[in-house]
This record gives sequence, structure tokens and C-alpha cells, in this order.
Amino acid sequence: MNVLPTQSVIENVLQYKMRGKVAYLGHVTASVAVNLTYVKPYNDPSGKGYQRPVDPKRCHDFSLYLSKGDDALFTPVLLNANSQWEFVAYDKFRSSYGRLICKGKASLMDGQHRLGGITKYIKETNSELNVPFLAFHCLDEDEEIRLFDVINTKAKGIGSSLSRFLRRDSDELSWVATELMVQNSSPFFSIGSIIGKRNKDRHITLQNLYKTLHYLTKEPRIASLSKEEKLSLSLSYFNSIRQTFENEWSNYKDYRLTHIVCLDALSIAGSGILDRAVHNQNKRFDYALIEKAVKKLKRVDWSMNGPLKYLKGLPGSRSLAEELKEQMLK
Repeated sequence: MNVLPTQSVIENVLQYKMRGKVAYLGHVTASVAVNLTYVKPYNDPSGKGYQRPVDPKRCHDFSLYLSKGDDALFTPVLLNANSQWEFVAYDKFRSSYGRLICKGKASLMDGQHRLGGITKYIKETNSELNVPFLAFHCLDEDEEIRLFDVINTKAKGIGSSLSRFLRRDSDELSWVATELMVQNSSPFFSIGSIIGKRNKDRHITLQNLYKTLHYLTKEPRIASLSKEEKLSLSLSYFNSIRQTFENEWSNYKDYRLTHIVCLDALSIAGSGILDRAVHNQNKRFDYALIEKAVKKLKRVDWSMNGPLKYLKGLPGSRSLAEELKEQMLK
């Protein structure tokens, strides 16, 4: 499994130490990377395996990501060379820079889905890619398993809200959601959390807002508008709601108005109102129509112990949306 039929050489490698462990930084072509690595499956007879089976969908998704071109960057794969790779410096003046002579395969600790996606991509496109790697000279089997465990259990993702924020320049709805969070004229300015961490004051995350905007802007005429126009209509609609229910909007504890299930209901119902407020020919928006429609909801009881007390999930949002829409369109 870890035997190479012939020795292989990797040029332009940097040798260094990490916490007393010798490690190497470099890159190889994708085809070489596949031949130089192997995986220890969790059910390996040795009892020292740990890798889960490869998920074809994750490999496929990464292959699609690579098809985006030069913007599709990725991190190095992590290897354990098991003392099978020997470093030779180019000269005494550059003792940390040289080549690796690979006498055996390295264990692939992290990156099997990246490598699987890269393999799929180069086969389908008949191209080649350089694969960066970080290889430890030698970790014993228990050290290797512990490091794999840390990578896959201790590391925490950035979360969907922060991800939306990072995509605001490439995704229009993420931009609209972010603007609704950061503009002080927005009703979400003081109750929203960009990084996704909730507290008693900031209980609506950027991901929550992104989702509810998806419902609000789903009608074809709204979806075709620019991001600035979507922002303008969204601000008008939610500001009208805040002004109509000023106390309910600012009191999350006693009222359900700004709970996600109700915000989603308002967005589902509001999509039809915004659609009516758009005049296609001159792209003028009837903001008065939006305000008038929202004011028809004045008699809705948003209290925590009122008729909406047990409202839950998307089915609850859709059910409430039908009632709200009926009132706003009267």
C-alpha cells in the first residue's frame, strides 16, 4: 500500500521544524500526488486506520469549484512521510532548501476529498494542477491519529453568517443582507449579528436575514432588479413594519414579530406586495402602496402568549403568510 515501484524526486522543497518535528513544504503535480500518497481506512486490519470512506459528492463539488479558474485556490494537503522521504539540501548556503527523495508513499492525513476532486478535474479537462503539501518527516501512528482527530473535531467552521458577509461582493443577496445589517437607517441595524453569534439584543443573524430576503425577493420582477433596488424595496418594507409595530419590533422577549418564523412569514407575504409596487416600464416603485399594505396589519397580535404562541418552522411561516397576505391585499 505504501510501496513505490521506483523512487521519486520532488524539487524546490523547504525544510523547517514545527514544534520540534521536521516538516517539508512544497508542491507536486496532481498525477504525482496521487501516486505518492495512500490512505489508512478506519477499518484497516492494523487497527491504526482512521480515514472515513471518500464521499463522491464532495469530490465532485470540489472538482466543480476548480472549474472556476484562477480564483479557485485551495490549501495544502497534509502528509506523514513515515521516514520514507529524505531531504537533500542544494548546497550548504541553503541548508533548508532542496529536494526530497521519496522511497515510499506518504500517508494522506488531511485532503483526500481535495485530492479526489483534483483527480476528477484533471481527468475531465485533460489538464494538470500543482498540489501544495505540508509533510511531516515522521509521525508515529498514534501521533498521526491524534492530529487527524484535532483537525476534524476541534477546528470550527466560520459559520454561514460570516460566510455570507465574505461573499457580499460576489453574491447580490448577501450584499443586500449585509447592508441591512450595517446601515443605521435599517430596522435590523441594532438587532442583527453579522458573525452569527446571538445575544439578547442581537438575535437575528446575517444568515437568517439572507434566508428571509430570499422569500421577499423571489418574484421574477423583484429578482430581476439590481441589488441597490432590492435594498431600497427591502428597507421600505421592513421600515414600514417597524414603524407600524414600534414596540413589538424592539421587544423580542414579549413579542414574536422579530422571531425568525414571523419574519419569514412577513417576507413570504410581502413578496406579492413588493411585486405590485414595481412598475416595469419606468422602474418606479410605489412606496406608498407598501406602507399602506403594512398598516392593514395593525390588528395582528404578535404577543408571545397570543395566537402565534405555538407557531414553528417553515410550515408555520407559510400558514401565517397566507393570513397576512389576505389582510394586506384587502
